Amino acid sequence: MVYGQDIHWSQFNDNPIFQNPANTGEFNGDTRFIGNFRDQWRSVSVPFQTFNVCVDRKAKHFNYGLFMFHDQAGDGTLKTIEAMVTLSKTFKITPDSLHIITGGINLGINHRQVNTDAFYFDSQYNGYIFNPLLPTNETFQTDRKTNANLGVGAQYGLNISSRHYLKVGLSAFNLNQPNQGFYQDVIKRDLRWVWQVKYSQAINARWDILPSLQYSKQGTYDELMLGSSVRYYLPGSNRNYIHKALLAGVWSRARDAQILSVGCEYKDWFVGLSYDINTSKLVPASKARGGFEIAVRYIMYRFKPKRIDHRVCPDFI
Repeated sequence: MVYGQDIHWSQFNDNPIFQNPANTGEFNGDTRFIGNFRDQWRSVSVPFQTFNVCVDRKAKHFNYGLFMFHDQAGDGTLKTIEAMVTLSKTFKITPDSLHIITGGINLGINHRQVNTDAFYFDSQYNGYIFNPLLPTNETFQTDRKTNANLGVGAQYGLNISSRHYLKVGLSAFNLNQPNQGFYQDVIKRDLRWVWQVKYSQAINARWDILPSLQYSKQGTYDELMLGSSVRYYLPGSNRNYIHKALLAGVWSRARDAQILSVGCEYKDWFVGLSYDINTSKLVPASKARGGFEIAVRYIMYRFKPKRIDHRVCPDFI
């Protein structure tokens, strides 16, 4: 049997569609591109590596997007590939958009496969030495599974200004509980619940504080992320549009790690880096080394050609 959790990110605010499908289209601009990469447990075993890409767009009636991730973990190179399409729609509670509610849904496929030849089993120990040529006596029904997957989410937004807002969301993934077992037994993938709160407050003309919280629960496993970052606007920045800014933050993953993050915003680009300092019971093996993560975001604005007025010369000239 194979039990497990979905992947997770330390920079959860910089992977919004994975966090909640209601975040689709929740940005200033027309099209958003995001890439994330995580490298974890390099000092303990074969590195766990995760790569994620997504793109979403705003439309007149619905926002839509696509995201895909590839995760590889452990000696058996357990691979998980997921590709999802996502839709969201925003409803105004008040005409001035001060209060809004957004609902979202994602639907796609989840593919998992494992290299069983890389595993060692007790039956391959002959009483004296380990002999990899001996039979494993293990019967796998298959070494790969592909299933459909479904998730939904909702989010409330209080938008006072571009630098002062509150967002509270709840999402649920794996609603159809796909079978992820490689043996004949059916091993259902547990529902993953995610609750998040994100707040932004301008301290003065140069500084913003951005605390946030995320709580995830999947089966018997849960994860609490809590922390804050600060944003400093560099000279020459426009107050309404983030032209140039630096970010730094400290986060805590309960019973697991302390996280340091830095970031830079320049025009339509954002780059964020973070590192997990492991504080769990795995410290003797990890030596406090956790995971490195990078997030990149680019927002595209619809091109509006400049209007050029042409004068027609009279015939008599």
